[in-house]
Amino acid sequence: MSLFSEIDRLKEELDTYRPLPTETIQSLKKDFLVKNTYHSNAIEGNTLTIYETKAILEDGVTVGGKSLREHLEIINHREASLYMEEHLHQPLSEKFIKDTHAIVLAGIDREAAGTYRKEEVQISGASHKVTPSYHIPAEMNNLMKWYEESEKLHPVERASLLHSQFVNIHPFRDGNGRTARLLLNFVLLSSGYLPIMFKVENRIKYYEALDIAGFKGNYQPFISMVTELERESLNQYLELISKK
Repeated sequence: MSLFSEIDRLKEELDTYRPLPTETIQSLKKDFLVKNTYHSNAIEGNTLTIYETKAILEDGVTVGGKSLREHLEIINHREASLYMEEHLHQPLSEKFIKDTHAIVLAGIDREAAGTYRKEEVQISGASHKVTPSYHIPAEMNNLMKWYEESEKLHPVERASLLHSQFVNIHPFRDGNGRTARLLLNFVLLSSGYLPIMFKVENRIKYYEALDIAGFKGNYQPFISMVTELERESLNQYLELISKK
């Protein structure tokens, strides 16, 4: 049985319900936006809780004792998520990636927002080395060429490989992880699949799978992780819709 056969079957089942009820879609999107914003930022060390995240996004409140940066990370992730959804029908490009990253870092680091890094960095705890700064433009160009030529891959595999290779390049000074996760969901959504959520409690497993991909060139653990998360998303949608 193919690694993707189960999610393809679930997607086919979901497709029979399309177009999905507007109220249901809006409810699921709203819930996902809050949770995904919380988890994606928490993975990177943001200390705002999911309830504080919800209050910031839905009520426009500020949380006492938390930094401006942490508030901006929450707001920016929502804006970048919405920007991504608004551009699902356009081809993936370096400009789109830079524009998305610029939103992720808006008001946080003006110099770095939407600009490839010029410094050398090392991912803390990782076994593999990232691309030297002077090779980033060429490597990002190669990544876009690979993406254009990878249309025959299953969308989940394509999204997983894009995420992994982007992280390996680490093109920006900050915000690479959040941008990579947004790009992965961009590929899934533009291919008719559902967005997925990496939860902070699975951060170690997530980092380990990415490190295996970067250090050993073995992408299977990460692809399997993404596949399982896609299966969970599809089952969640189907369970809710079947109750209507």
